[in-house]
Amino acid sequence: MPKTLPVIDISAPVCCAPVAAGPMSDDDALAVALRLKALADPARVKIMSHLFSSSDGEAISGELAAALHLSDGTVSHHLAQLRRAGLVISDRRGMNVFHRVNPVALQALCAVLSPNLCT
Repeated sequence: MPKTLPVIDISAPVCCAPVAAGPMSDDDALAVALRLKALADPARVKIMSHLFSSSDGEAISGELAAALHLSDGTVSHHLAQLRRAGLVISDRRGMNVFHRVNPVALQALCAVLSPNLCT
């Protein structure tokens, strides 16, 4: 039986000492791992790539589904995982939900992994 991870709030940007700073606490390691787990799916990586490369930095679910050749339900599921990890922000405007990358969360995650490489 796979080990279940505890439910914790990972919507706020990760904030702890960099991985290279020395041994991490169990809680900090779990916080980093849960955010990386949200990115550990090719469809989610493609969604993030599409959001980064869109001309205005955002996209609606239907556009993502069409561009990535995925069903609306699949895109919705993956966006929910990315939102839960705090990596994507979604706003309803009229009948559409617009999604964009949360730069604060990604910058914080980058800084935890390698602060010398993140600007």
